Amino acid sequence: QLQLVESGGGLVQPGGSLRLSCAASGFTLDYYALGWLRQAPGKEREGISCMSSSDGSTYYADSVKGRFTISRDNAKNTVYLQMNSLKPDDTAVYYCTSLRLCVSNNMGGYDFWGQGTQVTVSS
Repeated sequence: QLQLVESGGGLVQPGGSLRLSCAASGFTLDYYALGWLRQAPGKEREGISCMSSSDGSTYYADSVKGRFTISRDNAKNTVYLQMNSLKPDDTAVYYCTSLRLCVSNNMGGYDFWGQGTQVTVSS
C-alpha cells in the first residue's frame, strides 16, 4: 500500500522555523518526483515546492521562494521541507505529494498525498 505520512507541523511565532518530514512506505522515492502542497481555510490548494527524481531540480512558488527548502533522503525514504522566516500567511495544512510534473518553473499532476500536518504561524 502506497502511503505518505507527514509530521513536524505545529504552532510557531512569526519569523520562526519548522521542518516538515514526509515518510513514504509501500514504494521507494528514487523514481518519484515529490513535493509539498498546502491549503489554508477558504483558499485553494497551492503547490509550493517539489523536487524531481531524475536530476534533483526543484521548484518553489513565489510565495515561499527564498524561505523554504525542499530536500530528500532516498535512503530514509523521506522528503523534508525546511521552512524559515514563517509568516501568518503560511498558516495552512501541508501535504506531501507524489507528482508527475516537477520542473524549475512548474509543478502538477498530483498522484497521491498524505493526510497532512497543520502549521499555524501566530504570535
